[in-house]
Amino acid sequence: MYSLKKIPDASQWQTIAWGTLLIVLISGIVSWPVARLLGLRARVMLPAMMFSNSGNLGLPLAALAFGEQRLPLSVVAFVVTMSLHFSVGIWLVSGRFHPFELLRNPVFLAALAGVIAYAFDWHTPSLLLPGLAMLSEVAIPLMLVSLGIRLIYLDLRHWKSGMVGALLCPLSGLIGAWVAITWLQPSEQMRDILLLVSILPPAVMNYLLAESYRQSPDEVAAMVAFGNLASLLVIPIALAFIL
Repeated sequence: MYSLKKIPDASQWQTIAWGTLLIVLISGIVSWPVARLLGLRARVMLPAMMFSNSGNLGLPLAALAFGEQRLPLSVVAFVVTMSLHFSVGIWLVSGRFHPFELLRNPVFLAALAGVIAYAFDWHTPSLLLPGLAMLSEVAIPLMLVSLGIRLIYLDLRHWKSGMVGALLCPLSGLIGAWVAITWLQPSEQMRDILLLVSILPPAVMNYLLAESYRQSPDEVAAMVAFGNLASLLVIPIALAFIL
């Protein structure tokens, strides 16, 4: 159950990492002129369009759609997205960036520890693996519960921003995925993961960061809420083409 076969080959995880990076950055590039055209602030709109729900929604959805064997590839996409969110994302929202802020973020520290362990071929003692597996299986439902809790704070005054975000998020993501797939020429399995990553709705963390840095959290909450509601239609349509 806990064999090293679950760890993706270097060529696989590097392709997913580069592809996810392209999807995130190109989503921001595509969204920026739209924000300017509609008179929306880039600090408010761009992070919600760039950083998707690759954890709470992406991981269980990948396991359901593609099976457990492709879940590690989705974890790579999640790690890249979260690392960018707590570096580039914080810079976008706050207008400044301090490297030491990364050292206070548990997701970034966990990702860094994983990269170091992979580079030096360190392995977790088998005695600890069952407990860690149980914790990981509990974490995904807890993330889904946290998403539901945040959605109750939706402010319908910002429904226009929410609708724009719901449409632009998957559209900009698909443009990013098209560029990534065209450039990287991934295998069919990796292509499917990148396509799934590209159509995911905005992450709840966008609302938390907007609230922390006082960047229109109610407006961001509307984008997150409407984006996740729209995903009830977008994701089944996308999976019908992918599968």
